[in-house]
Amino acid sequence: MSDNKIIVTVSGVDKIGIVAEVTAMMAKYEVNIEDIKQTLMQGHFVMFMLCNIEKSKYSFKEIKEAFTNLGEKMGMEIWVQKKEIVDNMHKI
Repeated sequence: MSDNKIIVTVSGVDKIGIVAEVTAMMAKYEVNIEDIKQTLMQGHFVMFMLCNIEKSKYSFKEIKEAFTNLGEKMGMEIWVQKKEIVDNMHKI
């Protein structure tokens, strides 16, 4: 069900440990990564993840808040969006 799919975007200056911190938070919040893409553009790290929160005991709001806080702690931008909303934005 697409209601359980989320898109997580991580962006900021590249440094050691970004993937480790983000994926540790995914494990803590029981978020399953279904697809992942990352790139480095002139020292700027960008990662996109398609994730599933179906088996998480946490709400979308709790997950989004946790990743927003993690981004602030890391000095990165982390956005969490429902996949169905992203899909619908591209239909308009």
